[in-house]
Amino acid sequence: MSRRIGIASLIWGVSILLSRVIGLVREAVIGRVLGGGAEADVYWSAFVLPDFLNYLLAGGALTIVFIPIFGRALAQDREDEGWHIFSTIFNFALIVLGLTTAALMVVTPQLVPIIAPGFDEAQLAQLARLTRIVLPGQIFHILGGLLSSVLQARDEHRYPAFAPLGYTGCIVGFGLALGPLLGAEAFAWGVLVGSIVGPFGIPLVGCLRTRLGWRPVMDLRHPDFRRYFFLSLPIMVAFSVVVVDDWLLKRFGSLAGEGVVSRLQYAKTLMKVPMGVFGLATGAAAYPTLTRLVAQGRNGEAYATLVGACRMMLVLAFAAQAAFTVAGADIATVIWGTRRFSEAQLDEIGLFTGAFCLGLGAWAAQGLIARGFYARQQTWLPSVVGSVVVVVAFPVYAALGERMGGLGLGLASSAAITVYTTALAIMLRRNMAEPGAPRIADLVVRMTPAVALGVAGGFALDRTLSLPALAQGALTGGLALVICLAVARLLGVPEVARVVSLVGGKVARKLGRG
Repeated sequence: MSRRIGIASLIWGVSILLSRVIGLVREAVIGRVLGGGAEADVYWSAFVLPDFLNYLLAGGALTIVFIPIFGRALAQDREDEGWHIFSTIFNFALIVLGLTTAALMVVTPQLVPIIAPGFDEAQLAQLARLTRIVLPGQIFHILGGLLSSVLQARDEHRYPAFAPLGYTGCIVGFGLALGPLLGAEAFAWGVLVGSIVGPFGIPLVGCLRTRLGWRPVMDLRHPDFRRYFFLSLPIMVAFSVVVVDDWLLKRFGSLAGEGVVSRLQYAKTLMKVPMGVFGLATGAAAYPTLTRLVAQGRNGEAYATLVGACRMMLVLAFAAQAAFTVAGADIATVIWGTRRFSEAQLDEIGLFTGAFCLGLGAWAAQGLIARGFYARQQTWLPSVVGSVVVVVAFPVYAALGERMGGLGLGLASSAAITVYTTALAIMLRRNMAEPGAPRIADLVVRMTPAVALGVAGGFALDRTLSLPALAQGALTGGLALVICLAVARLLGVPEVARVVSLVGGKVARKLGRG
């Protein structure tokens, strides 16, 4: 079982690492073409309404909800019935998506002032145009998610894992080719084409090469369709902080001054690099295994598997937090350069990155912890908790954004995701853990001072050096990471030895081949 997760984690880890690297290239191209001012603010705000459509139709939950349904049909040798329910959901989603997308495109001009109340009339007009270009892409994201779920239910992870590369590659290609001529609109067209090629096209090829049993049917009375709808409903009607965080950052960022939206976006992108590699890879790889264990009634084993993966991931996330907090400004300088950004703006991106990194561990862990509930088909609980956190956090975003600008919004974001993830972890332990089950809390307690000492050491070195950004960031961030892991090892975190052994073994093998 662990070997299966390991292989899948490797596939997803390589894919997500490549996706994040290409994503940084994308951010670099966008930043170097659009800068960190008004046009960049408009571009990033153009994703709010499409993301809302995706969330409203539970696009992000398609894989999570559908994998157990299709996987159960495969396990019970009912593949034809599995394709029947797939076709019903696919066809239903296609109709609803088409109608909803058309309606939203009509009312986009009336909605953009709500999305970005701080924009002027020219910005709002550009925002409406860019939103209308990006919006249809969600049709392909959501339908492609269904295709990916079929492949993952078969433990075929290659195509879903590498689909984001096609998406991001199109954005980069369009930006490089047309960005100097069309500006933000070039990137918007890249998003639309990338949505067709990546999230939809690549999984479609995978299904065609294995088996695609789509049929022109829509059996809305089928028990599995009703189960799918019931499990997706709480995700549709609730507004989790995981998604709403981006909306709030853009809304209140538009009120905090020109360029704040884009600089928050760039900072959160830096934080997402380790978050994606450690969190998304583990969650995507472990979920099919968790669903099988739960289906077999082995809840204790499922919980132990989840916690073990989560602890390992958190060690990596906390170490990355120390490094990125110290080296954020230097990393921003390397990626975006100084032609379109001032030194003060790059320092601000670094400051915002540090604020977001306070919640890095929570961001990385929340997806995996939530999957523990989804594997038990308890989608209501994470949705309710996420909605409560949003209601409580909304005035916090507003107050901190007004008083502290972008820094306050970064702090509010980290606080909200930390509260949400902590609440989920506590409830999951009560629901699934057996006596003597491993814990996450003791690791967090030990890693917190390790991160603090790592950050202190990194900043102390930073004040004594004056090197080019790449060298400065590598040395100071590297020192912060080493101190963090060393202190954690002294404090008795066993996973540190596994991390060091894993990395050291890979380095030794490469040196041996050299």
